[in-house]
Amino acid sequence: ATGGTLLAARLALEDGFAANTAGGSHHAHHAGGAGFCVFNDVAVAARVLHDEGAVRKVMVIDLDVHQGDGTAGILAGDPHMFTLSVHCRANYPARKQQSSLDLALDPATGDATYLALLEQLVPAVLDRHRPDLVFYNAGVDPHVDDRLGRLALTDEGLLARERLVLGHCRQRAIPLAGVMGGGYDQDLDRLVARHALLHVAARELFG
Repeated sequence: ATGGTLLAARLALEDGFAANTAGGSHHAHHAGGAGFCVFNDVAVAARVLHDEGAVRKVMVIDLDVHQGDGTAGILAGDPHMFTLSVHCRANYPARKQQSSLDLALDPATGDATYLALLEQLVPAVLDRHRPDLVFYNAGVDPHVDDRLGRLALTDEGLLARERLVLGHCRQRAIPLAGVMGGGYDQDLDRLVARHALLHVAARELFG
């Protein structure tokens, strides 16, 4: 999964968009794993590409329902790394880290409020920080039927979210590497369909 995220990032730098159908292990810290996450693939890929000189400024847009605490902790203090986490305030982890920017939402936040906030937030941070590459954690656990979510997005809301994030990056010619993130539903067909929405939006926008 970690190698896949690094490869996706390299391909995104070449083609504008690529995605790893795994990854998004954002709870893993320097010292070890946590919350189903062993290695923090996005943090590793961001560091590798920066150290190689392939990118100077990296942004992580983490829209998993849980705060990206491990990513925030690993990349903290690095002026070349900007971490944005939009998550449910009443959810794991109990002890949050400090991202570059955190937006903690109330439980049961639905499509309209969620998308309106993102429409204000995403273009603003992209224009302010002008990253060379965006890593996008497209966790689908904000869905209303997710067992561990506590937010209330619908399938239509998730697809609109993917179009919004990818669209703003495409408008600015910022390469984007997507990772799967979280999603918890005992019906695997429904879960796979939610994760596929990132790829539906990517096909619409990138062809």
